[in-house]
Amino acid sequence: MFVFTNLIKTSASKILFLCSAMCAGVPVFAQYVEHKGNDVTSPLHLLKPAYVTPYGETKMADIKVSLDRIYNCLDKTTPFELIDKVSGKVVSDLKKADSTSIFKPGDYRLTSYEWGVTYTGMLEVATATGDQKFKDYTVKRVNFLANVVSAYQKYLKTNKGAVTPVRSVINPHALDDAGSIAAAMIKAQRTGEVKADLRPVIDHYLNYIMTKEFRLKDGTLARNRPQPNTLWLDDLYMSLPAIAQMGVLTGDTKYFDEAVKQYRLFAERMFNPEKGLYMHGWVQDMDPHPQFHWARANGWALMTKIELLDALPVNHPDRPYILQMLKAHVKGLAALQDGTGFWHQLLDRNDSYLETSATAIYTYCIARAVNKGWLDAKAYGPMALLAWNAVSTKINANGQVEGTCVGTGMGFDPAFYYYRPVNVFAAHSYGPVLLAGAETYRLLQAHPFVINDSSVQMYK
Repeated sequence: MFVFTNLIKTSASKILFLCSAMCAGVPVFAQYVEHKGNDVTSPLHLLKPAYVTPYGETKMADIKVSLDRIYNCLDKTTPFELIDKVSGKVVSDLKKADSTSIFKPGDYRLTSYEWGVTYTGMLEVATATGDQKFKDYTVKRVNFLANVVSAYQKYLKTNKGAVTPVRSVINPHALDDAGSIAAAMIKAQRTGEVKADLRPVIDHYLNYIMTKEFRLKDGTLARNRPQPNTLWLDDLYMSLPAIAQMGVLTGDTKYFDEAVKQYRLFAERMFNPEKGLYMHGWVQDMDPHPQFHWARANGWALMTKIELLDALPVNHPDRPYILQMLKAHVKGLAALQDGTGFWHQLLDRNDSYLETSATAIYTYCIARAVNKGWLDAKAYGPMALLAWNAVSTKINANGQVEGTCVGTGMGFDPAFYYYRPVNVFAAHSYGPVLLAGAETYRLLQAHPFVINDSSVQMYK
């Protein structure tokens, strides 16, 4: 591997150099802007590198501009109305909703697990910046969903088996249907601004997670796809935040204990302590077991630990264990951050593509852990800022987030992960980017950085 630090004299020679290097398959890590002088007349250590990602330029005002752009996009493209699917007319009276009623089409689904993350992200942005419109986004849609569910529960009493737009709420089929949305609803309820009664919906979701989801014999939450008795790392986030938030809501410690128990059961099978990474999937009786360290699944696992530490009582006996695992995971991730600030689709395979949603999740989690005092700001603050700067380059002029891997099942060969498509309509990035922006905003408030010998440093 070669590292080029050539001084490019002219734009033409620079283009020729870059083209030659790229055609030869040689990574170009550093290029310096043209300068006049030599080691006697110029302080060469202050030459400005041609960074791919903005470096040392993170500003709260710029973060807010990015977040506003996303808000404007999502507020327009996620309407919260029912319409008649034939006439297209708005069903303003929910008592008249029936099997011909559908959600007014938008770009994203209001009841998906991805949108549960988005609702939480909007609440966090509102708290961090004081901008009420972000909270209103979540409150209005959660309020709407609760009212629609209530209307259809009454409708189904006399129209059993009818098709409804809230099937995943009334009759969850998987953890994807339940956990993320339930956690967001509990958080929204704590704002005191949701007028509808969310508790029946929350209780219904938690009943599914706690009593109906398939489990292994030892009680581990599991699935029977793509193989029998399979653990999906993603399911940590699709279940444990909701369970932990139910503990916060009710004060019942059984929920905290169940959340930690589930985390231990997953981590014992799926965490690789040598790498500080998790495998994406674990299948009972698969031997030998291949390990693919998919970036976004590692993100869900990291964010689950953040959620647990946010929710667990300060005196809970398992807090030290969760904190220890957080530190081990972040240490593993830190060693694999790309020079652009992103992380790769397969974390330990640098020839896999750079992926936005996972990078946003890591940005949020690392920044939040620094802000909470769980991680050292000096060690991890600069990498979080670099990661946010990278993510911000993927927010386009329309407020869409680029470079996000689409929904992904589980594979046991590398090609499956290497060639997953990316798309601006992949909903997985929006919540994480909102969360990342909110927490980076707080990071700049609590831990302002300085440039010392050209590098980002944090001292506070």
